[in-house]
Amino acid sequence: MKKIYLIATLTVCTLSLHSCGVMFGGSRYAGAITVKDHPDAEIYVDGNKFGTGNANGLFSRNRPLSVEVKENGCEPKTQTFDKSFRTGNFILSVISWGIIGMGVDLGTGAAYKPAHDSNPNIQKISDKNYKFTVDYSECKKP
Repeated sequence: MKKIYLIATLTVCTLSLHSCGVMFGGSRYAGAITVKDHPDAEIYVDGNKFGTGNANGLFSRNRPLSVEVKENGCEPKTQTFDKSFRTGNFILSVISWGIIGMGVDLGTGAAYKPAHDSNPNIQKISDKNYKFTVDYSECKKP
């Protein structure tokens, strides 16, 4: 009898710690960063070098993505890609999971996404994949 109670408790806890945002988007997304017309530009995210010209990585949904690009002979440029609220997933989480789903989505960052609707330099590939383009046109190489 205790074993059945334990299994039932564990099942309820496991199911209640998920929400729509976590199940359908997760707390992180895959991002591909491209520096437009500058294949030799170094790409940095949070001070860490990610690549040259193009870079891929997993990024947290709960904060904006800050990208710095550098190329010899040019001033560095920092571009911040803002986040926005995932209203539809959040509403579904509240309806289906209640206050627990709301807390999980907000706590893990799953309630957010890159602000692709308001920024043409962010392209949504899917709920978990985004493409970011950095315009480094102020870097004029001879």
